[in-house]
Amino acid sequence: MLRSLDIRDMLIIDRLELAFQPGLNVLTGETGAGKSILLDSLGFVLGWRGRAELVRQGADQGEVIAEFDLTESHAAWDVLREAGFTYDDTLILRRINSRDGRKTAWINDRRVSGEILRSVSETLVELHGQHDDRGLLNPRGHRVLLDDFGGLDSKLTKVRSAWRTLVAAKKELSEAQARVAELQAEEEFLRHAVAELDGLAPTAGEDAELDQQRRKMQAAEKIGVDISKAQQALGLNGAEGMLGDAMRWLSDSADQADGTLEGPLAALERAMAELSEAQGGVETCIDALAFNPFELEQVEERLFAIRGLARKHNILADELAPFADGLRERLNALNRGASDLADLNAALGIAQASYDKATSELTESRRKWAAKLDKAMASELAPLKMERAVFVTEITEAEAGPEGVDTVAFTVATNPGAPAGPIGKIASGGELSRFLLALKVCLTGAESGLTLIFDEIDRGVGGATADAVGRRLSQLAGQGQVLVVTHSPQVAALGDHHWRVEKRQTKDATLSTVVGLMDDERIDEIARMLSGDRITEEARAAAKALLPE
Repeated sequence: MLRSLDIRDMLIIDRLELAFQPGLNVLTGETGAGKSILLDSLGFVLGWRGRAELVRQGADQGEVIAEFDLTESHAAWDVLREAGFTYDDTLILRRINSRDGRKTAWINDRRVSGEILRSVSETLVELHGQHDDRGLLNPRGHRVLLDDFGGLDSKLTKVRSAWRTLVAAKKELSEAQARVAELQAEEEFLRHAVAELDGLAPTAGEDAELDQQRRKMQAAEKIGVDISKAQQALGLNGAEGMLGDAMRWLSDSADQADGTLEGPLAALERAMAELSEAQGGVETCIDALAFNPFELEQVEERLFAIRGLARKHNILADELAPFADGLRERLNALNRGASDLADLNAALGIAQASYDKATSELTESRRKWAAKLDKAMASELAPLKMERAVFVTEITEAEAGPEGVDTVAFTVATNPGAPAGPIGKIASGGELSRFLLALKVCLTGAESGLTLIFDEIDRGVGGATADAVGRRLSQLAGQGQVLVVTHSPQVAALGDHHWRVEKRQTKDATLSTVVGLMDDERIDEIARMLSGDRITEEARAAAKALLPE
């Protein structure tokens, strides 16, 4: 609820403080007194787009402060919590307009962007009038209004969930079809490459192992001859035979040498032992170097094949095995592609059926509640002297989406047999005001915590019709707070709180002010609205008669 409005240096207002109350708050005054300036100032602090030049002549800046009382469950706090605010039962909006056009806004002393300010204000205040293009006249919001009227949240949630599932199923199928098409384009390559890689079956590290074997075999060929020659030189026809002969000849002469050959014989024995060890090592080496020449050819062929395949695919030899696994998986995906697409098509069919069922139920509910809204509007229009007018909630087919498959539009025909059309184009100014009021009465239901502003919505009506307008405004005010700018004494008389907007002249300027009216003052104001500038006793009596007991 709007608790207070503090305006400083805005247009022709120098300083004005207003304390509003629950219920129906009426503002009256002569034409040109400044009633619209109050709404301009309120719209400014709420972040609505309006006049460009708002600062009072001679002032450096204009400022508006609006204070609201809110419960913790109020929708404004859903917006504010996302912006990092914590709950406070008082919400203070403050906005400054500098002479150079700069605008700065605060919420509870914290500076905020215009976007946050407007998002919050949409949950606080609704403005309705003959130029209402923010709410009821905006056809893009008619579906939301109908859904709220019918309490269709659960069915709408079901449709949104089904839509998300349907979109996901379509995306998954589309991506799978693209993958299959891509694989089909390279099917020949995949089959040939996989067959070639499977035929070779390279393993990790095999390239290095084969290269080592090849180098070893090539080295064996080069050193094998020399090692064989060394083996012969160490054998019986070489060193071993010569050492044996020497030891035999020295042994035969040792007895006659008086012991002088014992040292040489011992050295030769040691030499024979070392020679035997050398011969054993050479034989071991020869055995190790022994290979089948055909084996070297096989090793070289496989090594060249692995390296050639790696060059062909522009990868390292050790990457061939995982590369083959990847190609094999792509080929398997291609082979099972038809089956996968069939499964995804089946899932899409299920998702589509679920969405169709959910939207069908939602459309049926919307049509049912549209009929109820039309009936409720008919009962509201009659007391407003529009019993011949026809209000129809049209539901037509729309492109499928998360909100269903329906377009909702409020249409009217002002006379039987006349063509129906959009409410904002068919109705005249006075008719439009009454249509909007009736629609708001029907749509508001048990809504609370919202401040509704009606700007001269009773224009062009009087007598019993004006009284009917006032009673509906009072009905709306019973569920929250209503501010109405009015020229109708019947509407003013039904207000719970009454303010008169006045224009006063000073030596240097014309200023607007607002005065709260008590009982006698209120009677005089309503009498003025009835009779004009000259207030008669008859007008006062008529004013008293209008006021509820």
